[in-house]
Parts: sequence; structure tokens; C-alpha cells
Amino acid sequence: MKFDPPTTESKTSIQVIERMVCLLDALATYPDPVSLKELSKISGLHPSTAHRILNDMVITRFVDRIEPGTYRLGMRLLELGNIVKSRLSVREASLDFMRALHRRTQQTINLSVRQSDEIVYIDRAFSERSGMQVVRAIGGRAPLHLTSTGKLFLSIDESKAVRAYATRTGLAGHNKNSITDLAKLERELSLVRARGYARDNEELELGVRCIAAGIRDDSGKLIAGLSISAPADRLQDEWVDDLITTANQISLTLGYSPQEET
Repeated sequence: MKFDPPTTESKTSIQVIERMVCLLDALATYPDPVSLKELSKISGLHPSTAHRILNDMVITRFVDRIEPGTYRLGMRLLELGNIVKSRLSVREASLDFMRALHRRTQQTINLSVRQSDEIVYIDRAFSERSGMQVVRAIGGRAPLHLTSTGKLFLSIDESKAVRAYATRTGLAGHNKNSITDLAKLERELSLVRARGYARDNEELELGVRCIAAGIRDDSGKLIAGLSISAPADRLQDEWVDDLITTANQISLTLGYSPQEET
């Protein structure tokens, strides 16, 4: 297989990224704010080059400028790190529970998180015996309003946020069962809040139904959804309690304490 040589533009982009990482590594070695002069010395970058890159990182909040010529790592790194931590920890905490739930139901078990206006599938437990014609790949995405886990996340949003979501997405549907009307979606979200779990009745894929329950972290925040996907004629209401119990067990593993909720 023949690969095209890197273009000048791509080489330049890679070089800038390498310099950014170099400066971040340099900042990470100091507990206190660091001067431009010191960062230039440690990184081996010319002061003007270091200054230009640091300014860009200040704008994007990867770096904080404490005073003229003095820098430290920015809060955005902490925000992104917490997101990565929560997603990695929820996967690790969920896997054994997902496998056990799959053994009991013989259906596909999905673990999903919200990313903007979509859910992202980050893990699953399934087998060929599940009979599923559609198995979402890890890393796959789907609209919030067409999925059981997506409805969980929408159900905790304020009405204003739900309306904004509807405006942004147009509530596009995939088939005749898809919810494409805001009033209907709002009624559905009310049911989710009342029930404590969510359903997808062939709204994303014809012939496939899902039920989902929420997973919360130690602060009580909804961070993921655990769902069972099954052929429409095979999904059993008896699985709801098992699903909710399993999601709660994962939450407890992550440090969630229901008693702390008010």
C-alpha cells in the first residue's frame, strides 16, 4: 500500500501540537506559576514561539495567565480529565454487571454516555444468541430523543434546554415510530421521570426495542445509561426491575449514595 507523503501544512500542524504538548509537560512539572523565560528554557522553544503558543492555549483555557509573562495549567485540562475519568471508571465498574445481566436476559446490554446532542455507545455485552439484527458498535452515536438512554439525559434537562435541543436537531426521525413532535417528546420525558427508566419503542430501528436505567456517580450526577436492546417481540417488562437494580449496583460501586439526594 502506498501512502502519500505528509504535506507541508500537516507537518506544520504536527509540529505545533508537539510544541503545545512540550509546554504542557513543562508546566506540569511546576506546582506554582512559571515564567515565560523559564518555560522557553525548559522546552527549548524560542521565547516568541512559546509566547504565541501559550497565548493560543490561554484563549482555549488549557493554560491560565496569572500575570503578564507567568503561566500555569488551565482548568479545561481538569474538566476534560474528569470526563475521561468518569467514562473510564464507569466502563470498568459496569463490565461484570453487564455480563451478568446479559447472561440472565440473553439480550444485548449497552453502556452509553451523553455527548452534546447524541449518546455514544462506550461498551456492550452481547452474543450471537441474542438474535439482534442491529448491534451498535462501540463508539457509535444516536440522537438523544430516539434512544432510551438519550431520553434519560433529556429527562433531567430543564424545559428550556429540551426546547433548545428540539430547535437545534429539528427532532429528525428515522422511521414512523420516531418522536418528531416536541409536545409528544415532553410527555414522554414526563413518563421517564415518573417511571425512573426510559423506553425506545422501535423509534431508532424498526424491530428493535430498548429499556434504559441511569447510572450516577459519587456526586449524584447522571453519567451513563445502561440499556437492554432486544427484538421488538422479545423484550420483556419483567427485565425492568433487574435492569434498574443492576444500574443502581453500578452506581453504588462508583460511590453513589441515594441517601444524599434531596
